[in-house]
Amino acid sequence: MKLLINKLLYLLIMLFIISLISFLAIHLAPNSFFASGDLNPNITEESIKHLKSIYGLDKPLYVQYFSWLFAIFHLDFGISFSSGEMVKNEILNRIPITLALNITSMIFIFILSLYLGIKSALNKSTFFDKFTGQLSLLSFSMPSFYLALLGVLIFAVNFEVLPISGLHSVKDDGSFTYYLDFAKHLVLPIFIIVFGGIGSLTLYIRSLTIEILKSDYIFFAKARGLSKKQILRYYILPNLYPPVITILGLSLPGIIGGSVILETIFSIDGMGLLFFHSALAHDYPVIMGILIIGAFLTLLGNMFADLVLLKLNPNFDTK
Repeated sequence: MKLLINKLLYLLIMLFIISLISFLAIHLAPNSFFASGDLNPNITEESIKHLKSIYGLDKPLYVQYFSWLFAIFHLDFGISFSSGEMVKNEILNRIPITLALNITSMIFIFILSLYLGIKSALNKSTFFDKFTGQLSLLSFSMPSFYLALLGVLIFAVNFEVLPISGLHSVKDDGSFTYYLDFAKHLVLPIFIIVFGGIGSLTLYIRSLTIEILKSDYIFFAKARGLSKKQILRYYILPNLYPPVITILGLSLPGIIGGSVILETIFSIDGMGLLFFHSALAHDYPVIMGILIIGAFLTLLGNMFADLVLLKLNPNFDTK
């Protein structure tokens, strides 16, 4: 319980620091949504001042910050400059698909990296080991946006086996065809995220497994006549889970941040695409809302990883 309270306090402190830095960075940017001529070439300065007073942008910066900070603790992220809708509603409408993409990708990354890394270590210097090594190097050296465009060109344009963009091509009638079409739209984005995430983790697991295989307890386990499956289950995997879960927790921000690029390329109506459009329009409330939600999910994911590590090993130090 004490650890959970400490983690929650840490989460709140980090959210406060992130909110302060993000707020200052956004409001000190040179461009503004209310810049003369951006809304309407004929708009007057009096009209701009009136709009700023409506949104509270005519107040001192510190007053704006604390008013906004007080509001977000009540889950009120303000009103979008562009659409006039509540920011909370816009984010809630788009966050499920972003979470579904990232959580599904994380599960695949975890399973595939464990399989490839362990099998490469157990079959060191074989063809499979060399092939996995080259595939891993290709994975973290290739930019995700280039791989996404390449995937669209090959599978959507040339062979026409996968959709180019969006989430649906058929009407939502609750049939199997609708859900199959939805799944086909997610194949390429999830593949891009997974392929970009397994490279470094696979090499790390391979290296760690090789070190584990050199340890004394593996030698004694083999001397006792334990099979490979028993050694894998009782000795290798329990020693791999803590560092692998830690790495996955640390890689969560990069995966969520990568959603901006992929959702824009594939026109997926999630938080990433909303952030991209809001950044182009200088829509401060939406940008700030997405930054805070993204920071919260990242910190929550790291806290969850620490709790999982503590469950796996009660003596593990998660401070």
